[in-house]
Amino acid sequence: MTGAATLSRGLLAFSALAVVLFFAVVDPVPQDPAYHAFADTRSMLGVKNFWNVLSNLPFLLVGTYGVAFIARNPDTVGDSDLRWPWIIFFSGIALTAFGSGYFHLLPGNGSLVWDRLPMTIGFAGLFAIVIGEYLSPRAARTLLVPFLVVGAASVFYWHITESTGNGDLRPYAVVQFLPVLLIPAILVIRRDASDLTGTFWLLVLFYIAAKLLEHFDDGVYASLHVMSGHSLKHVVAALSPAILILALHRRSRRAPGNAHD
Repeated sequence: MTGAATLSRGLLAFSALAVVLFFAVVDPVPQDPAYHAFADTRSMLGVKNFWNVLSNLPFLLVGTYGVAFIARNPDTVGDSDLRWPWIIFFSGIALTAFGSGYFHLLPGNGSLVWDRLPMTIGFAGLFAIVIGEYLSPRAARTLLVPFLVVGAASVFYWHITESTGNGDLRPYAVVQFLPVLLIPAILVIRRDASDLTGTFWLLVLFYIAAKLLEHFDDGVYASLHVMSGHSLKHVVAALSPAILILALHRRSRRAPGNAHD
């Protein structure tokens, strides 16, 4: 058994154990109504919560460009099994602009469903990419659809439980945060398996920065008086796929024949 295969099985076992323990020790978590109360509620040009809506535009630009780049440069991702994970990832990024824009235009649990669904698409694609780059392209292709199904199911499960008065965010929390724990572990253990290791570490840092901006939404707005932490979170989060595109550009320039976009 190869080291990558052993690691794959170990990560799967760890994931299963972590999920079981999480559900065993954590009570159901309903959606906090305060989540819909953002610091910057200004309207401009007839658009409510203008900056929280407009700041989603980078997701659309980066995601659309990413899909187009992969379509024109399929060899950049290496193994053909990884093309769909990359396309799904960038598609999720582009769709986040619409889902998050709609949510911030009309904040509420109903619109939040459409904010979270595209994000699960992005998470599924990214996790499959990391698995393909560091462990097995075939495993990435095989796991992509289950990742997508589980991600969507976690959002619909939360929405159904919320509508019955017993909201439970635990499955969605697993979908979002388990990859955040596993990806760094993969990067440490298999750091020499891909030329994108440094870029993926930057993604982790950008994710942490985005979460901090989200948490300190009010404080950032009180300090800057221009944009809130949540609006800046969107911009910072969109930089993550952008730096992945730059890394793929560098990879394409190093490819035989110097083929590039």
